[in-house]
Amino acid sequence: MKKNQVFIGILVLILMVIFAVYQYSKSSNLALFLITGLALGYIFTRSRYGFAGGVRKIYFTGDGSLTKALLLMFALSMIATVGIHYGAAQKGAVTAFNAAEGDAIIPGTGFVQKASLSTIIGGILFGIGMIFGGGCASGTLTDTGEGEAKGWIVLLFFCIGGVFGTAMDSWWKESFFSQAGIRVYLPDVFGYVGTIIVSLLLLLLIYVITNKYEDKRKKEGTQNKEVYEDWQKPLPELKEYKFFSKETYHKMFVERWSFYTGAVLTALIFIFIINTTGTSWGVSGPYTLWGVWLFEKVGIDFGSMPAFKGIVDTVNNGLLNHPVTIRNIGMIFGSAIALLLAGNFKFNFDFKGKDALFYAIGGILMGYGAKVAGGCNAGALYSGLSNFSLSGWFFLVAMTVGGIIGSRIYENVFLKDKKEVIAEK
Repeated sequence: MKKNQVFIGILVLILMVIFAVYQYSKSSNLALFLITGLALGYIFTRSRYGFAGGVRKIYFTGDGSLTKALLLMFALSMIATVGIHYGAAQKGAVTAFNAAEGDAIIPGTGFVQKASLSTIIGGILFGIGMIFGGGCASGTLTDTGEGEAKGWIVLLFFCIGGVFGTAMDSWWKESFFSQAGIRVYLPDVFGYVGTIIVSLLLLLLIYVITNKYEDKRKKEGTQNKEVYEDWQKPLPELKEYKFFSKETYHKMFVERWSFYTGAVLTALIFIFIINTTGTSWGVSGPYTLWGVWLFEKVGIDFGSMPAFKGIVDTVNNGLLNHPVTIRNIGMIFGSAIALLLAGNFKFNFDFKGKDALFYAIGGILMGYGAKVAGGCNAGALYSGLSNFSLSGWFFLVAMTVGGIIGSRIYENVFLKDKKEVIAEK
């Protein structure tokens, strides 16, 4: 462990506290979004947790532990969210898409979107992209904070893909691919009790399929279980416990958390977001804002383009006044703090030109796919499922199919010459 990094980590944490106080002076909401972002970034890095690995890891290693942790997270979030939705509905709140001016809105239902062919196409594109990029929308942020240069490449091209997707947004919305869809809030069909039963049964089905696939890989002798790096493993216990010791520090700030710990903590933050903001968790929206900001810096004017009017207004209002941007920035720094406090932060430039090309393509596909589908792994998938939108299930299937397609392409291009185990989060 590099002890000097610990002091840098503490300094960065202090700076984030100062930044949170500054943001609070403008809006308590901005400070709240920053804090939740810091927490999510820390959790994801400390537990090596992420959405892309739910497909990528099990495909390449036969280890479904991350996949099953994600299912646990979805289940916990659904159980909590159904209570929030039911309580709000009992008080007269309605879904966001049915609300008239002045109506109370059921928290999180702004993420109930139309399930359509666009959802499927966008989800497949996003799934391929997250394999090429080695992470999802949230994983790109944590990679960036962890010093992974590949994350910076994916981040840049994710922004570019979001800009292209926005330019084509009206075409997609007016096309058959979107018009043929239907917006379904599952409690309108099954009731709240029926919805949670159906949802949990579907998650159980995926769990059973995951177990069967793991068993198949075990029998074939092609399963590689998750192995922690030495610095992430627990230290031997002292004969006499001492609170002020390197063992205590290691336990609190260095030792890796399990995927299941990451799942439970992420679910808690997710529910906290819904309870405190009345909305849900999304990640990909700010990427387009950042792309427009960047392009404007090199002389491209989006002001005359109708598709970008709202985006340009938001950018001109200041990105640091945009709550979701602040939460994404929090995730980047939360990840950096996690590795700095563990004394294991390092910049990683270990990739070749072919890798960089794949990262760029992956970023573009994720950015564009998220626009087509109406969200990413956080907004379209996690928030869609947990707020009982049929579109969330469409996106889950499509993203998984895209992930398998992307993994097959990646395998044929890279792994015919390279035998290393793929274990990105």
